[in-house]
Amino acid sequence: MIRPLHDYVLLEKVKEEEKTESGIILTTKEAKDEPSHGIVVAVGPGKVEDGKLTPIDLKAGQQVIYKKYSGTEVKEKDNKKDYLLISADDILAVVE
Repeated sequence: MIRPLHDYVLLEKVKEEEKTESGIILTTKEAKDEPSHGIVVAVGPGKVEDGKLTPIDLKAGQQVIYKKYSGTEVKEKDNKKDYLLISADDILAVVE
């Protein structure tokens, strides 16, 4: 398992599929931007400012929107999933 340090958050990217109303999945050969949605997998302890720890206000399982083109892509060897290690400052919103 990957455990983020400081004010970093580990996200699992949410892949969106294009479907018709009848449920047929559409495939295109065009390169598209990946969506900037993810699910929080793990959260670091927080950021130290002026000698005090400021915890991150996120929990595992929450769906978030993050800045496009931010973070570092990580692949875990055991379950072969793709993750994104991102600073908590780059997370813009929690989807409720």
